[in-house]
Amino acid sequence: MPSAHHLVAFAVTALVMIIVPGPSVLFIVGRALAVGRREAVLTLLGNTLGASVMLVLIALGLGTLIAASAMALTVVKLAGATYLIYLGVHAFRSRKSLAEAMAGTAMPSNSRRTVRQGFVVGVTNAKTAVFFAAVLPQFVDQGAGDPAWAQVLVLGLIFVTIALLSDSLWAVVAGTAREWFARSPRRLELVGGTGGVMIIGLGASIAVSGSKE
Repeated sequence: MPSAHHLVAFAVTALVMIIVPGPSVLFIVGRALAVGRREAVLTLLGNTLGASVMLVLIALGLGTLIAASAMALTVVKLAGATYLIYLGVHAFRSRKSLAEAMAGTAMPSNSRRTVRQGFVVGVTNAKTAVFFAAVLPQFVDQGAGDPAWAQVLVLGLIFVTIALLSDSLWAVVAGTAREWFARSPRRLELVGGTGGVMIIGLGASIAVSGSKE
């Protein structure tokens, strides 16, 4: 187990990284605006699972591969960006069906599919991979008795927990704002299109830079 000093220092660093809106936050907000709070929360759960899987892989050595191979990092970045653009286009094209969905006449959403979509985005988040692989190991306590991989897991779980709490707040706030828009069919169509455009823009920005959490 890392020392208390290492844990506090890492928690502060992680909090600063997480609270600044970036790809993960914008994706969840975009889903909340496009399809509602419930979908955003399911997306958040999937995203968290994806980040957790990434953490385990990095703890087992994937971090070394990504740090050593620019090609591996590029593949992860482009895969996540492409998937985000696909989801954004789908949300934009479905914007006119939002009023029907809010009225309860549309087909119910597929919860597993929503969680799966969030998972893919979470597990291909290039910035999170770089943070886990390059920043997190700097907080490993070399003088502790626990192996480095175990400390990486503990630190990573702290990051995931902080991210879960922060992203949940964003999802609830965005979902509540959507309910105000939903009072008018035109507002609802506008917010659905806006959410889709946000996700498309997010995917495009990641494809170009891939440098935000």
